[in-house]
Amino acid sequence: MDIRDDGSLLFHNTMRIIEGHLEGFRNAITKAVRFAEEHGPQLMVEVFIDEPRMTAHSFQLFRDSDAVRTHWKLADPYIQEVMEHCRVEHFEIFGEPDEDVLAGVRGAVGDDALVHLPRIAGFVRGSVRV
Repeated sequence: MDIRDDGSLLFHNTMRIIEGHLEGFRNAITKAVRFAEEHGPQLMVEVFIDEPRMTAHSFQLFRDSDAVRTHWKLADPYIQEVMEHCRVEHFEIFGEPDEDVLAGVRGAVGDDALVHLPRIAGFVRGSVRV
């Protein structure tokens, strides 16, 4: 798998799970990731949970901004279900999304939660699992 083109984007979303919603969050995020694995354009999705702090971390790797737009169109019902159980605390974009995607993320999470870092160098190996 070669995605070294400068258009690749890595999203890191830190979510605060609402008190009493842990199981609902687990169910919704599991369902969303299964859908993404079968139908989504992501090259990688990994979600980690920190129960004592009631936070979760989602990492998603996209080939380019077009893939992000496709993800939004396909996954909106799943995203809405997940968001019933959490709120975005911090959202990092690594790479250079186009203005449309950057504006879409900014509109969803707000300027205070958003960090955007340009790519400097890197690579991805095929079949990498955490």
